[in-house]
Amino acid sequence: MNPIDAVFARLRPAGRKAFIPFVTAGDPDADTTVRLARALATAGASLVEIGFPYSDPIADGPVVQASYTRALGKGVKLADVFAMSRRIADAPEFAADKVPLAAMLSYSLMHRRGPAAFLDEARAAGFSGAIVPDLPFDESDSLAALAAARDFKLIQLVTPTTPPERAAAIARRSTGFVYCVSVTGITGERAALPNEIRGQLAFLRQQTDLPLCVGFGVSRPEQVRMLCEVADGVIVGSALVRKVEQIGARPADVVVAEVAELARSLAAALDAG
Repeated sequence: MNPIDAVFARLRPAGRKAFIPFVTAGDPDADTTVRLARALATAGASLVEIGFPYSDPIADGPVVQASYTRALGKGVKLADVFAMSRRIADAPEFAADKVPLAAMLSYSLMHRRGPAAFLDEARAAGFSGAIVPDLPFDESDSLAALAAARDFKLIQLVTPTTPPERAAAIARRSTGFVYCVSVTGITGERAALPNEIRGQLAFLRQQTDLPLCVGFGVSRPEQVRMLCEVADGVIVGSALVRKVEQIGARPADVVVAEVAELARSLAAALDAG
């Protein structure tokens, strides 16, 4: 069983939800990325999403974009991201695929490497699936087939503006889980999440048995508690990355501990919900 499927197979019977934090590979450096991932796993992560730095991200807001710029400024390449992910996957906190890794990246990075070659390298580096926001659903058949042949999950996104017929098709074709975008626009912290997310998730529940995980804008325990009622998991990125950007101005040990504490509070809100 793919490790992402195994996570939800463990959580669902217990009525528990998945906490999925995001880390930018190479921000501020490889060693700190590995430390952050390990700290997040210890703090309650069910799965960790690794962002591949890219110069022209489509869906990412200013906080994540800035983290990509910092990593690229340090010279981070695709091979470096795979090297970091191997170190993370080999760490005790991730042993036996207990906490899987999912890649968040632009399709252009896959295309340059060759999709089949990229998937083989990603699996060897410890990834169990990928989210590719800039690959249109209508053009994903070839990649989906390559991923399925490798038991590698291709996680598709549904947004608030996705027409119902298209959203239903995406939900039925996604694997691993459905990434449910909570707000219109780019990633980033929001003061509140729209009430419409409940209706969106209720509709998707009728289309697929896959877990539904909500991302974009989730940053506070009260938002997490609200989503507990309707989602199978929450994805948190910008709120964590905003803390990471303080490394340099403040000691890395202190910042990593604060990232872990925020993650722990969000994971605890999931359990409380």
